[in-house]
Amino acid sequence: MKNNYKMSISYDGTRFFGWEHQPGKEWTIQGKIETVLAKMLGMEDGEIPKIIAAGRTDAGVHAKDMTINCIMETDLSPDEIKRYLNRYLPEDISVNEVKIAAERFHARYKALGKTYCYTLYYGDAKPVFDRKYVYVLEKKPDVEKMREAAKYIIGTKDFKSFCGNSHMKKSTVRMVDSIEIKQKGPYIRIYYHGNGFLQNMVRIMTGTLLEVAFHEYEPEHVEEIIEAKDRHFAGFTAPAMGLTLIKVDY
Repeated sequence: MKNNYKMSISYDGTRFFGWEHQPGKEWTIQGKIETVLAKMLGMEDGEIPKIIAAGRTDAGVHAKDMTINCIMETDLSPDEIKRYLNRYLPEDISVNEVKIAAERFHARYKALGKTYCYTLYYGDAKPVFDRKYVYVLEKKPDVEKMREAAKYIIGTKDFKSFCGNSHMKKSTVRMVDSIEIKQKGPYIRIYYHGNGFLQNMVRIMTGTLLEVAFHEYEPEHVEEIIEAKDRHFAGFTAPAMGLTLIKVDY
């Protein structure tokens, strides 16, 4: 029976070239999942089922709860699909839930919002067990300055200055409704929530906040960066390893 299946997945993006298929790149999240689904469905060589994701994470970015959907014809139950996928997928991809969704459910177009977390580390010791998931800073950041600067980002604005795609033809207007910066010991976590994010947007915002934290410019300068609508005015792109997609809202 053909159904629209909604799935929740987690992955460690360290050794992947991002979510989306790329020519000549075997190690993509999408590619690995579609290959296993094709095997499960008994498809012939060259045939693959099409899966739709809530977003496209960059190479090296992680996800705690990415939502995908796929229309498939199978006699397997959702639990059997989940077990099959987890048996044959690489150890750094986990399928956490599979359920039958409404026929018109679309993981990307039905998404109302997303939460990302960027994790920073500053301390005397090395984060040995977290080294793949944090950005280690060489000097102490001014967290209060970061919080002041974050206020200028919040709202519905044209975030072209924070877009890593210089050839972006679609609208670069997005809504960022909250930025929460939490510090616990040597870990600093920045939580971003919005209705959608441009390519590299969270990483560029993080790099910009860090430049404020290192006193390269004052928090209010962030407003000028946004008004410029030019990538060259914003801060550096923070490394992918520190970024994790936490949740997608529906």
